[in-house]
Amino acid sequence: MATRKSSAKDRPAYRCTECGWQTAKWLGRCPECQAWGTVEEAGSPGVRTTAPGRVSASALPIAQVDGEQATARSTGVPEFDRVLGGGLVPGAVVLLAGEPGVGKSTLLLDVAARASGSGQRTLYVTGEESAGQVRLRADRIGALSEDLYLAAETDLSAVLGHLDEVKPSLLVLDSVQTVASPELEGAPGGMAQVREVAGALIRASKERGMSTLLVGHVTKDGAIAGPRLLEHLVDVVLHFEGDRHARLRLVRGVKNRYGTTDEVGCFELHDEGITGLADPSGLFLTHRAEPVPGTCLTVTLEGRRPLVAEVQALTVDSQIPSPRRTTSGLETSRVSMMLAVLEQRGRISALGKRDIYSATVGGVKLTEPAADLAVALALASAASDTPLPKNLVAVGEVGLAGEVRRVTGVQRRLSEAARLGFTHALVPADPGRIPDGMRVREVADVGEALRVLPKRPVRRGEEPVG
Repeated sequence: MATRKSSAKDRPAYRCTECGWQTAKWLGRCPECQAWGTVEEAGSPGVRTTAPGRVSASALPIAQVDGEQATARSTGVPEFDRVLGGGLVPGAVVLLAGEPGVGKSTLLLDVAARASGSGQRTLYVTGEESAGQVRLRADRIGALSEDLYLAAETDLSAVLGHLDEVKPSLLVLDSVQTVASPELEGAPGGMAQVREVAGALIRASKERGMSTLLVGHVTKDGAIAGPRLLEHLVDVVLHFEGDRHARLRLVRGVKNRYGTTDEVGCFELHDEGITGLADPSGLFLTHRAEPVPGTCLTVTLEGRRPLVAEVQALTVDSQIPSPRRTTSGLETSRVSMMLAVLEQRGRISALGKRDIYSATVGGVKLTEPAADLAVALALASAASDTPLPKNLVAVGEVGLAGEVRRVTGVQRRLSEAARLGFTHALVPADPGRIPDGMRVREVADVGEALRVLPKRPVRRGEEPVG
């Protein structure tokens, strides 16, 4: 008797619990999201139909929809409002992710206290600490308010019960990975649990018109822990960045349905809590009476905000066959490229035999190519032991051919430098409108930019650097 060939309907279907990708056979690694061990059998796919049901509200012409219900409300923290696009929208769900110890709980406790102080009843639910520990932190940072309610819960049903009891207009949950639903199997923080907890809180937020702030953990790679679906479900995704050994903290928008994602909020973390920095450029500068060799200033763009930062470099004779190359706050690959360009295009031959140290001031990280020219000038200044002119900033991307390329936002960068009192600038060609009182020099290549370095006679026993 002939056997019937198995059709697609007879074969079991497999689905990735991380991103939802489906396949007809099991795989150890999902080719869509690159996650290991997330492909599980989902059963045979069948064709299903849904009958029309009762609508919750009749459809209206878009011009007749009340837009006042989606008006953002200020949280009382201007830097946080800047990133959100003006404040929290009723019913919006915001996911704030960051590394452990960076200050997420401190920031959101301060936001909760200020929001409750402006008349918004706020519920702060902690799943990682006890209520007494949160109270101690609130005493330290001055985050006590009559309209701020505190609960320590790890059960989803208990959290929903607190919502019915308190009826808040703002919910803060720290964190979404610590709360679990008793109706599902699995430990808190698992993909199914995170998906269920986030889904239940999103539904509650939309039904009540309640704004929700969720704290999320990150993986070793810096990505948000949990299913990728979590980032798609929420309205706003924010990343809280900063070195735990430095004071500066940045809140960066990754996704925002109610505003732009090119705004960055700057904060300073200290013993008394966390405060917003409307003008953070002072953290990235070293105030000195006279210029020092190996330092150069640049203007970087964090989102749409220009920040003046200082690049420092130090070169010393190496005592080992392979000279050291150490960076802090700068990309090692960009610094290595600038060293090669200076040696080949700038005719500086002493760099290859020396230990090179380069860093930024204040813990800021310069990753955009616009800082290339400042890095190159700082290295050249350190190699020749001659300081750059006072009140000089340098902005521009440097190519392997030694050319200085144009970058975005040159006018905004120059305006910020002029506001802080800088009078001279090195920029690529065609910088646009120049601020009053600033002298701008357009440079086409690295060799032309190096001419701003004063000539210094070579000392006895010293190797020339150019």
